[in-house]
Amino acid sequence: MELITSTDVLAAFSKRAAGYDFVTVDTEFLRETTYWPKLCLLQAATPDEAVLIDPLAPGLDLSPFFKLLANDKVRKVFHAARQDIEIFVKLTGKVPANIFDTQVAASVCGFGDSVSYDNLVRSITKVELDKSSRFTDWSARPLSEKQKVYALADVTHLRDVYAALLKQVDDTGRWDWVEDELAVLESIHTYVVQPEHAWERLKARLAKPRDVAALKALAAWREQRAQDTDQPRSRILKDDALIELAMQRPLNPESFDKLRAVQRGYGRSSAAGEIVSILKDVEALGKTDLPKLPDRHRGPSPKGAVGDLLRVLLKSVAEDNGVASRIIATSDDIDALVLDDDADVPALKGWRRKLFGDKALAIKHGKLGLAASKKGVIEIEIIDDDDEE
Repeated sequence: MELITSTDVLAAFSKRAAGYDFVTVDTEFLRETTYWPKLCLLQAATPDEAVLIDPLAPGLDLSPFFKLLANDKVRKVFHAARQDIEIFVKLTGKVPANIFDTQVAASVCGFGDSVSYDNLVRSITKVELDKSSRFTDWSARPLSEKQKVYALADVTHLRDVYAALLKQVDDTGRWDWVEDELAVLESIHTYVVQPEHAWERLKARLAKPRDVAALKALAAWREQRAQDTDQPRSRILKDDALIELAMQRPLNPESFDKLRAVQRGYGRSSAAGEIVSILKDVEALGKTDLPKLPDRHRGPSPKGAVGDLLRVLLKSVAEDNGVASRIIATSDDIDALVLDDDADVPALKGWRRKLFGDKALAIKHGKLGLAASKKGVIEIEIIDDDDEE
């Protein structure tokens, strides 16, 4: 099997690949000790050939392959594309043009949420993949034959998976479902984390505006430091430490020793000095400069009976359409929908709204009921007296 290590050979392959409707793509990378993923191997296949590309080869210029990725006439087929695309965004500043994710397509074709590549290959092609090389060191050279076989299988079987899913999406008429999901992958904002938004990924329920202000500032500091030093966020500070710091707000080295989530002596580090400076700025904020907390909800609890009814509806709709319920709406979506008719959640947008969201709102407002039958859950339109008049 061919391992491309020279720019001329890569350019020749990329030129041939540009003549096809699609090319399957995968990557092998490392990121256990870094913020940014380190690309170690590229795999690509057209309908007629498959190659391995060594990005670590001395003097190899990946520009010809990047040009292929930018060619909107050639569809780039990935499985679980997000991390692969993140690598290309880091290297080129752009999302590959005309992408297709077989994991996304599989989810709307009834294969379940986030189905793995090997399970999808087994279901569609009846081939059992050897995944024993999955966690090998892809940065080590030379690559073993077993590694090469494993890596190539990630793009060769993907051709058959793509063809089968393409037909199923066409047959079910669910292209709008797929396109809604792909829109997220096609947005460069999916891959570029702005430090000022880093706090949004933290699962923290803070009740005080100043705690929230501190968390925002500390999360931005950690994100910027992780990016600048190319270290994982957790090596700078773990999430639980960040949240504790936001709530306790130590302003001297001794105060750090009273915290449970940071090691003893951390308060005398240079990082602690930066944190203290940030927290002093937070303490100096006036009340009008603090973030506003969302209004306390006074309606039904999302974990109460209304939320339970919507979960029954979701399960019924998912079964009727042969897809995993999580594809249509998450538990968080339902909670948000109970609290707000105009919640900014996927369940109230596009095909999901037509399939589930509008019915969920109708149940919430007493215009639709659910009942059990021998065939499963049925929906019953409720007509009140005002409607009859």
